[in-house]
Amino acid sequence: MKNFLEGVINRNNDKSDMGKVADYIPGLSHANKNHIGICIINSNNEITQAGDTNIKFTIQSISKPLTLMLALLDRGEKYVFSKVGMESTGDAFNSIKKLETGKMRKPFNPMINAGAIEVCSMIKGEDGEKKFKRVLDFFRIISENNTLNINEEVFLGEKETGNRNRAMGYFLKGEGLITGDVEEVLDIYFKQCSIEITAIDLAKIGLFLARGGILSTGERIVSEHIATIAKTLMATCGMYDGSGEFAIKVGIPSKSGVGGGILSVVPGKMGIGVFGPALDTKGNSIAGIAVLEEIAENFKFSIF
Repeated sequence: MKNFLEGVINRNNDKSDMGKVADYIPGLSHANKNHIGICIINSNNEITQAGDTNIKFTIQSISKPLTLMLALLDRGEKYVFSKVGMESTGDAFNSIKKLETGKMRKPFNPMINAGAIEVCSMIKGEDGEKKFKRVLDFFRIISENNTLNINEEVFLGEKETGNRNRAMGYFLKGEGLITGDVEEVLDIYFKQCSIEITAIDLAKIGLFLARGGILSTGERIVSEHIATIAKTLMATCGMYDGSGEFAIKVGIPSKSGVGGGILSVVPGKMGIGVFGPALDTKGNSIAGIAVLEEIAENFKFSIF
């Protein structure tokens, strides 16, 4: 398997030349667009990796299904989905237009920025710091890495440049969907996106989801139903407005982030973490998708 993964990387690393590193958030532009790595962890906890799997990068939108699971634990399915929908939009991840023009004023799903901001408002805690600590602790638990922390430079950059996200937050407040302090909620969102991880961490999270919410120790953290909700939304909405094409070409639940990561799940079998910071026009890792396409085709991983 290792030789195969190394071959996959060698065959697809030139795809990075066609992409561009995200530069609209200070800190992300420092990434080396030629980095590419993949880690696979199977149900026997066997780890196979190739390429740049130890490079740290910020989790960005891959955080969205994770915080969603915590919100579901805190508030329950009925409450969460009364404030955020379950449908794909076909719009970019940072689109704001359907909040005002759509039939329902709540965000279409938790995988777009507006929905993720709404989800952050549901996390329980006495104040913003304690709420984010619960988010960080949850990420540490399901990644089985208690050293995860935020990249302060990226967090401050997110906060400085996040005017569109701020507009979404105040719109949601105006619609009565966010009931707390908007700036506190936005800080939680910016911080969760700024958590640093590696492709190995993503593979561990993927395996957690593949097992239906169970750690490698056998401890259950979330119900199988909550894990299924996360995987389903990843499959339908996880790759921004490229989710449909990705479902056809790769066909496994996945969530991308503009830091260059992709979290993928082969249900019941394995977790996959991919890193390649050169992005396509939709904000997905261009080499990462190519790598996943080849792997999914070779092993017939598609769930469809």
